[in-house]
Amino acid sequence: MADVVVALEQPNKIKKVLQKNASVAFVAGGVAGAVSRTVVSPFERVKILLQVQSSSESYSGGISSAVKELYKEEGIRGLFRGNGLNCIRVFPYSAVQFLVYEGSKRFLFHVDDINNDQKLTTFQRLFSGALCGGASVLATYPLDLVRTRLAIQTANLRKLQKAKAASLTKPPGVWQLLCDTYLQEGGIRGLYRGVWPTSLGVVPYVALNFCVYERLREFVPSQSAYMLTIGAISGGVAQAATYPFDLLRRRFQVLAMGQSELGFHYSGVADALVTIGKTEGFRGYYRGLQANLFKVIPSTAVSWLVYELTRDSIRAL
Repeated sequence: MADVVVALEQPNKIKKVLQKNASVAFVAGGVAGAVSRTVVSPFERVKILLQVQSSSESYSGGISSAVKELYKEEGIRGLFRGNGLNCIRVFPYSAVQFLVYEGSKRFLFHVDDINNDQKLTTFQRLFSGALCGGASVLATYPLDLVRTRLAIQTANLRKLQKAKAASLTKPPGVWQLLCDTYLQEGGIRGLYRGVWPTSLGVVPYVALNFCVYERLREFVPSQSAYMLTIGAISGGVAQAATYPFDLLRRRFQVLAMGQSELGFHYSGVADALVTIGKTEGFRGYYRGLQANLFKVIPSTAVSWLVYELTRDSIRAL
């Protein structure tokens, strides 16, 4: 009789564990994303500005000079312009990533806290990472598009005419940008403008990030310094490998804002790749990479550290 009771209770016990782990992954992932992006917000905005400018219109003098110039033009608020929206976007974006990744491990490959002696193979990690990357893009892409436009609309882009710049002294807010994009650019299709090149960049980036981090995690102790280090390595490797598509992501997001002012126009991903190669050379594919690494390396390191610390803290409650 006792054996029967245990057998009946086991499924409920497993269900509760899985539900708890899903909630923990969602909350910890969201907190990790918001904290990490706030830390590197100035570099994120500079990177976006570099990505959407032509080679003759870029900030000069390096990353620190670009940050100083942006600060001089717009003050401290300029360095963090769009960060509030970014945190609103990144919380579910990061939360969905960790939730889907943990769910993939448990339900597709049957690796969870109940049989944690098992480990995913490299292919399984890449597949789970790609799955969670795609899910996070679909869940939060309209906010990402608006955040990009919010980040560049007040910038002192060299080709903007003075009259045009003057009209942007009081730029539209998040809700107005969302409404304008929806009404003027084809509804839902407008809100997801650029989602294809974005997915081409985000999916392999997230897959590599999760795979490299978890592989390295097997060889280091659970100490903050080690977790920061391998988080930085995983983010740097993943970003360097997929950066050209991140550049395409930003450019496609702002095409409809004014093609003549920004100086580029593409009919599709293939056309964009060919055009950038012809007009900007090989270096054009990596415009803004330095600024992005300044952002991605510490951001990824902090994200993984905060995720693990938050997850362990919640589980200890």
